[in-house]
Amino acid sequence: MTSRTKVAACAKHYVGDGGTNKGINENDTVLPWSELVRIHMLPYVGAIEKGVATVMVSYSSVNGTKMHANRDLITGYLKNKLKFRGFVISDMMGIDKITTPIGDNYTYSIEAGIGAGIDMVMVPYNTTSFVNGLTRLVNEGFIPMSRVDDAVSRILRVKFAMGLFEAPLADSTSRNKVGNNEHRRLAREAVRKSLVLLKNGHDSSPVLPLPKKAPLILVAGSHANNLGFQCGGWSMRWQGFNGSNKKTGTTILEAVRRAVDPETKVVYDKNPGAEFISSNNFSYAIVVVGEPAYEEWKGDSSNLTMPADGLTTIENVCGGGGDLKCVVVLITGRPVVIEPHLLARMDALVAAWLPGTF
Repeated sequence: MTSRTKVAACAKHYVGDGGTNKGINENDTVLPWSELVRIHMLPYVGAIEKGVATVMVSYSSVNGTKMHANRDLITGYLKNKLKFRGFVISDMMGIDKITTPIGDNYTYSIEAGIGAGIDMVMVPYNTTSFVNGLTRLVNEGFIPMSRVDDAVSRILRVKFAMGLFEAPLADSTSRNKVGNNEHRRLAREAVRKSLVLLKNGHDSSPVLPLPKKAPLILVAGSHANNLGFQCGGWSMRWQGFNGSNKKTGTTILEAVRRAVDPETKVVYDKNPGAEFISSNNFSYAIVVVGEPAYEEWKGDSSNLTMPADGLTTIENVCGGGGDLKCVVVLITGRPVVIEPHLLARMDALVAAWLPGTF
């Protein structure tokens, strides 16, 4: 494992965070033990077999027990049953969230989290309180020194395996290779292979691929000229960004303009009205809409419909009469509902997910 060109992988978020009630972030996963093992534990079994170095605990609960305080699953199953020899790390403020309200009994949270088997704690704001609280709990015998020894041994084992004591600094010689042409080629290939063609014409008359040469085409929608929306959350910052200013990449609008024939005129309107559509003789229209960037609970939704502005754009552009062919591209981090009456307006529909910067 020792190499200055490798990093220690982390498997997360342990365990069951993909099965929470109603899909709500940080909610409770309620299911029998057999299903937890069969469905949610399998990725961790594979990761451990491949030598994953760290495992991060989930904010969510399993059958009513907060994972950050779940000794049975962290120590009993992950460490003892699966023989995981790396270290377990909390999520950001994970032990704080053991109680409701958050941090209501911080001493209890420290004892519960460390006692459950968490080896490294992500403490962004209250470092002094954590250190003092943990020290007091150890000195007073509430947390045995053997638990501290186990945590330290696991952390040191990973650091020794990574060679961090011989070469503590990362190798920066390859820094300029990040984002090179080969990386971008691979990223584009991943996008191509992940696109889902949901509709292509009516009956046996396909619309895609579109002709590159046409007198006049329309590109519309909130996501057609927005790199931030193409990338989604955790891009540049936690909740992503909105717009394209000073960001390296290619928007879908720019890509269309590069792809078409030089004599083809491309008109862009973020949300064109029906009158604008009918007054122009467009050969075809590409509507790019979807969800804004989001991450974690910011993306929680009681339904899976698209934002209203995207629906309005589809209604205005698609099915507006005449021979205008309308292709809709969805930019979303998850499947969204397209009602039958709206689907009937479209000539083609592509789920592009979050394609990134191209």
